[in-house]
Amino acid sequence: MNKQLNSFNQNKKLNAAVFASGNGTNFEAIMKAKLPINIGVLVCDRHNAYVVKRAEKYHVPVFISEVKKGISKKEREKNILQCLKANDISTIFLAGYMRIVGLTLLNAFPKRILNIHPALLPNFPGKQGILDAYNANVDVTGVTIHYVDAGVDTGKIIAQAKVKRYPKDSLEDLENRIHHVEHQLYPNTIHELINKGVL
Repeated sequence: MNKQLNSFNQNKKLNAAVFASGNGTNFEAIMKAKLPINIGVLVCDRHNAYVVKRAEKYHVPVFISEVKKGISKKEREKNILQCLKANDISTIFLAGYMRIVGLTLLNAFPKRILNIHPALLPNFPGKQGILDAYNANVDVTGVTIHYVDAGVDTGKIIAQAKVKRYPKDSLEDLENRIHHVEHQLYPNTIHELINKGVL
């Protein structure tokens, strides 16, 4: 009986949520990669974000959690948590989610929240990682996948990939090159973590 139970657990797909705020290209990359996971819900803090349309295309349920006056961050995260529990979510992938995750979610998903950041952390944390690296005239920047903690892009690093910045690059050139690497590194890292039994 225990062997049968173990076999069932190994074959059971990871049930994850994606949190996003904007265009949703990393959400799309995860969906296109056909990973051995089920994306049970998209959590978005903007009802008019394009990622919502992407989710609809893939028939992924959407939970909108916008910042509103009179509703605290803790209350908002409690509502998100109810949605995640209702959808049996075990892991969260942040993909361009422009909100700092609070203790309500961090405590509910210890070492189960991953983020992608468009720079080589610990360099250039925060929401303008690409712009900050560009303005700093660095020769090399990149992409980082890391666990989320209570800080801003301070969690343990899981994977990184370097991206060359050429002297004649415009900001758009660098952005496009970084996004191309993001769309490969995130799904590949998720797949590796699943294979290792981490997720």
